[in-house]
Amino acid sequence: MRRNSRRSQKEEKNYNVLYMGGSILLIGIIAFVITFVAYGNKMDKQASLDNQKIASLVQGSSKDSEEVSTSMGKTVEEVQNEEKTAENTSKNANTNTTKTNPTTNTKTTKSNTNTVKKQETTKASENKKTETPKEENKQEPLTFTKPVEGEMVKEYAKDKLVYSETLEEWTTHLGWDIKADKTTVVKAAANGKVKSIKNDPRYGLSIIIEHTDGYETLYASLLSTEFVTVGEEVKQGQSIGTVGNSGAFEVADETHLHFEIIQNGASIDPSTFIK
Repeated sequence: MRRNSRRSQKEEKNYNVLYMGGSILLIGIIAFVITFVAYGNKMDKQASLDNQKIASLVQGSSKDSEEVSTSMGKTVEEVQNEEKTAENTSKNANTNTTKTNPTTNTKTTKSNTNTVKKQETTKASENKKTETPKEENKQEPLTFTKPVEGEMVKEYAKDKLVYSETLEEWTTHLGWDIKADKTTVVKAAANGKVKSIKNDPRYGLSIIIEHTDGYETLYASLLSTEFVTVGEEVKQGQSIGTVGNSGAFEVADETHLHFEIIQNGASIDPSTFIK
């Protein structure tokens, strides 16, 4: 009896174990099936979406290919004819627009022309106002001044004779002898240019200045000519040298400046210009 009861208990335990194992296995199978079905549905949806995208891409590419093939199928002449037709259409449109407004264009052109003419007239009048009359190169009249201040010891004597202390004879005198102390500054009698500086055997150390209209002035019996050089432009009253006593034909006279005015090689009385 005891053995039988023990067997029955073992069998009952084994049954329970098997029942529990079978139940767990069944639950696992059911869960697997549900999961598989759900995953399959998801994959089907994804596949349908991919198929739709592929179809749209295929349609787009087919349209592009149709456009490209249509363009490529044309000959060069057809393309050129189409371009010419488009250009002619554009030109005709512009021509028609111009023809519809001829009066307006003419008026605008005339208005612009009148405006330009007015501007040019205004500028011309302004230029005339701003322009100053050109100064004419008027030559200033030639004037002379005394080259040194002092007493007149011997005047100009071309047509009469005067006595020379140095030569001890009566002779002509073609200039002025103006008494002055040695080293007194001698000044240019007029504007001009230094023609020559030389030591003349008769006149001694001398300066010749040339002026306009063939005039020249001679400054003789000088002590020095340190203030000017040959070719230099000088102004009236500018220092040119100093009084000395270097003239051989007047060496016996008191220190003085021998001064002459010459025109075209002929001597002129300085009193004609200098009072």
